[in-house]
Amino acid sequence: MTYSAPEFLFYEQCASTNDQMKTLLNTEELAENSVVITAHQTTGRGQVGNKWESEANKNLTFSLLLRPGFLAPHLQFYISKCVSLGLVDLLKEHCNDQVSIKWPNDIYVGDKKICGILIENSILGTQLDYCVVGIGLNINQETFKSDAPNPVSLKQICGKTFELDTLLEQLLDHIEQRYHQLEISRFGLIDQYYQENLYRKDGFFDFKDKDGAFKAYIGQVNEMGLLTLIDTEGKKREYAFKEVEFLI
Repeated sequence: MTYSAPEFLFYEQCASTNDQMKTLLNTEELAENSVVITAHQTTGRGQVGNKWESEANKNLTFSLLLRPGFLAPHLQFYISKCVSLGLVDLLKEHCNDQVSIKWPNDIYVGDKKICGILIENSILGTQLDYCVVGIGLNINQETFKSDAPNPVSLKQICGKTFELDTLLEQLLDHIEQRYHQLEISRFGLIDQYYQENLYRKDGFFDFKDKDGAFKAYIGQVNEMGLLTLIDTEGKKREYAFKEVEFLI
């Protein structure tokens, strides 16, 4: 790997790069933008206990350390927005298909999932101490064996093999650019790009909550990451993550 992170920690195999990063943070002071990466993540985690399948040496599975002490804890979802937008920026450079962010932070190409993000935040007093940003991006994997309904890789989309080191450098650069927008308080710009790149951002689509299925369109995602849907009767419905399901 050639990216000039303050600490670039490579493991041939590990259970979870997020867990490995947090273990390191218990014993040493890692600088912001440090990266823990593995060729084979054996028990990768997604949101709320979901698992992430990744074939060895075929994909990017890593964690990035951010220290956004400038950001109030109640605005921590902006980290998710910036990272998601960095991934969209990268993927739009390499494929012509529709790249979008499925709220809150899955990255889709068309109706298929190419990337999952798991961000774990540590709050110290009234500040965000650090954020561990876990990313699993499907690059060269061609066969998926888990029961995940709609995985896809960049190779399946583009029909060619990609160099992992090069893509990692490009991705970290894109995330850094979006993160800088956050550092200089460009909240409105970040909100605008996030909204413009949302999956199913235009028109009515099928959703399901605890009361059953319904049709709605996306109104907004607020600063705390809550999703507002507006149903066919004009009623506003607000959801936290896992309280509503996109029916695909």
